[in-house]
Parts: sequence; C-alpha cells; structure tokens
Amino acid sequence: KDMRQWHSQVNMPPTTPYAGKFSPSPYNNNDNLHKYHQPMEASYGDMCYHDNSLVSGSLEALIQHLVPTVDYYPDRSYVFTFLLSSRLFLNPYELMSRVCHLCVEQHRSGDLLLDKIRIRDVAPKIVQLLTEWTETFPYDFRDERMMRCLKEMSHHLARGDEYSWRAMQQMTQRLIRRLAALGQYEEAIATLNASAAERPAALKTKQHNGQRSDVLSISDDAFILAQQLTHIELDRLSFIGPEEFIQAFGVKDPLDNHKSFFRKRKTTNLEAYVAWFNRLSYLVATEICMPVKKKHRARALEFFIDVARECFNIGNFNSLMAIITGMNMSPVSRLKKTWSKVNTDKFDILEHQMDPSSNFSNYRTALRGATQRSITAHSNQEKIVIPFFSLLIKDIYFLNEGCASRLSNGHVNFEKLWDLAKQVSEFLVWRQVTCPFERDRKILQYLVTTPVFTEDELHLASYESEGPENHMEKDSRRSLRSSLLHREHR
Repeated sequence: KDMRQWHSQVNMPPTTPYAGKFSPSPYNNNDNLHKYHQPMEASYGDMCYHDNSLVSGSLEALIQHLVPTVDYYPDRSYVFTFLLSSRLFLNPYELMSRVCHLCVEQHRSGDLLLDKIRIRDVAPKIVQLLTEWTETFPYDFRDERMMRCLKEMSHHLARGDEYSWRAMQQMTQRLIRRLAALGQYEEAIATLNASAAERPAALKTKQHNGQRSDVLSISDDAFILAQQLTHIELDRLSFIGPEEFIQAFGVKDPLDNHKSFFRKRKTTNLEAYVAWFNRLSYLVATEICMPVKKKHRARALEFFIDVARECFNIGNFNSLMAIITGMNMSPVSRLKKTWSKVNTDKFDILEHQMDPSSNFSNYRTALRGATQRSITAHSNQEKIVIPFFSLLIKDIYFLNEGCASRLSNGHVNFEKLWDLAKQVSEFLVWRQVTCPFERDRKILQYLVTTPVFTEDELHLASYESEGPENHMEKDSRRSLRSSLLHREHR
C-alpha cells in the first residue's frame, strides 16, 4: 500500500497546546518548569506543591484532580502529564472507569431536574477532557472496554445537554477514523516486511548480483534519496503513540487479569520504527558489500556518505545514524582497499557529529540547533527534526529507572512525571510535521522492500570482495560458507 494512503485518512490533532508548558529541549533541565497555578500552600488535600508546582500526590487525589467540575477544569499540561504517566500505576481502562464514575457521581443528587441542570453545566468540560484523551492517546481506545465507557458517557451527557452529546458523537467518529488508519498502517507494515523477507537466489551470491537492482540504479541523487528517507521516517513517526514510550517499560500489575490491554506490550509502532533503523543499516551495508568490482563498492560508499550529509542538513538524525551504523559494521569497515579509494573527510565530520562520547554531546548540540530552527521555521522543511530514536528511548528509560515513581509516603512522585512528559511532549511536536518533499514511489518501494543480507551473508560477501587477511578470517569464511550452504539445502 502506498504510504500516502495512510496519511490521507488520519486527522492529526493540532500542535499540542501543552507542549509550550515544557522546556523546548529535553536536554536542558535547569529551566523553571511546569508552573502550576494552585494556592501557594505546600499541601492541598492529598497533593503537595513547591514554588506553586505540583510535586506529589496520592493516586486517588491525582485522579480526582483530573475530573472537571462546573467551576474547575484541570490545566492542560496536567491532563497530558497524568494521562501519559498514570499507566505506570494503573491501566487506561481502570483510569477511564474511575474518571467516568466520578463524573457521574458528582451530578447525582436524587432530584432528576437538578441532576439534569448539573450535567448540562459540566458537560462541555467533560467532552473537552475526553477529546484531549482520544486525540492525544487514541490507541488506548483499541480496548473495547474503553469504547464502551465512551458510549456510556455519551448517553449520560445526552440527558442534560444535546450539544455536548453531538460533540461526543463527532469525537467518536474522529477516533474511529484514527484507529482505522492505524490498522491500515499496521497491515501495510506487515505486508512490506513480508515482501522484504522474501529472499531471491540473486541475493545469496555476489556472482549473480546482475539480477538485482542496486540503489544507484534507482537514484543517484543523494539529496533525493535523503528526502525519501525523511518521508519514511516521518510516516512511521506519526503512528507512534506517546504512551508507547511509557508502556515500553511499564510493569504489568499481577492483580490485573484483563488480557486486552496487556496482551501486547502496546509498543508495536515503536518497535516497528526501531526495526526500520536496523533495516536501513543492513541495506547500506548490503549495497556496499554486494558489488563485485572495487570501484562500484567505492562509489556506493561515497554515495551513502553524501546521503548521510543531506540527512544531517535536513534534520533527519535517525537516518543519518542508521547510515553511519551500516558503514561501521565490520563487513564494511574491513574493506580497506575499497575505503582507500574514497575521500573520507566528509564521513569523518559526520562521525564526529554522532560521536557517542560524553553521552553524545555533539549530537545533542546539533539536535538543539535543529530544534531551535524548527521553532522559528518559516517552512515545513525547516521544521523537520527527526531524533536519533534509540537514544531518545534510552533517555526516557533512564529517566524512569533513575527516579522512584512513588515517594516513601506512598505519594506519586509527580516531579518525575513532569520530566517524562517534558521529553515526550517535544516528540509530539516533531512527530506531526508534514514532509514537504515530493514522493518518489519507486525509491520508496525500493527502500522498504528490497531484500538485504543477513549478518552472515554480509560477512561472506565482504570476504568475497576482499579475501581474508588472517587465519581467523579464513576460518570464519569457511564456517560461513558451510553454514549458509547447509541452510539452502534444508
């Protein structure tokens, strides 16, 4: 399926209004963050504040704080932060059922007329809360119990306010369209992966590689290829739910017997995106190791160096790092005769930018620059920021692991939740940029479906390009030949 179809059916929510509540960079932790407008006292019921910022609270008080009343609506940064991180403590259905119960109970007086008036007064705020939930965390509603709660809430609001009931219907339709688009995307990814997994005989040996196209026969323009890689990155980023970052390390409550939420770890799209990074690295290594002639291998090397540089200029750091990773794989790095034909100055500069030392300090500086450019952008191209994704996941993981979720008094550590939300909210802004470049379907198809070498096949192709240099490599080649031959005959 054409990736274009996925986007045409998605109604993405506008730029998250709470994004501005957090630091513009996930790597500056010195800002005066998450100001929260509450009374100045240090304790407010079961919730504690410091310098007017919420720092902790009991889980029950935090849930109560999410529920709107006639004269109260929670701060939108609070709504996002709690909906995002509450899944560390309870699953979304449990939170949804508690919220709906509290909404209903606060209207119940025993007087039908009074109940109707109360519902009418608060209904628009309840709709607003549920709209923020469905638009920012739509995947929570793949659970049929969540959809049932929405339906029940809609019936409840219909008793007092027809306008709000209609708004609920429209919200539900938008949600259904979003979930349908997600289903189509996941089907398309599965189809692409199945297509890429087919391994024609032409791939298995270098001698027959004339039967296989190479990337330079599809496109010899590094800028165009970098643009198409950016299309794939933004397409796949747009389907990652912000909650997947939290659910990647969320722990299942052993008391929870419901299978539907935890049946999968609910990180499918995040995992598919990491798999894309790995595929691109192996594709780069395959394209370099495949050619029989040294000059063709050198040309492929030079081409990918240029593509990597264009990715850097665009702000596509994920493709940049995948390309560098592919070029640093041992089957490629050992091709000394091939590398000797290449001017590596540009590659050295790129490697320096993505150098992992000092916790990737060079990359983080470049990311801050790209983020600043996107904030003041006059065009969609200047808005593009595609982070090195594995490092983003690692940062969020260590933020979660390095700080307790609960304090010694049993309170939820809300300072930690603010910090998690700050990092994830920036991702939401990056995720929703529309790719400004023209699509080239032939290049896109090639990038996502052409078969690539396995690690063993890469090593063997490398040895066939430039023979073993020592006894260890000779033994390795002999073992690989035997192993691959055995696999073919099974």
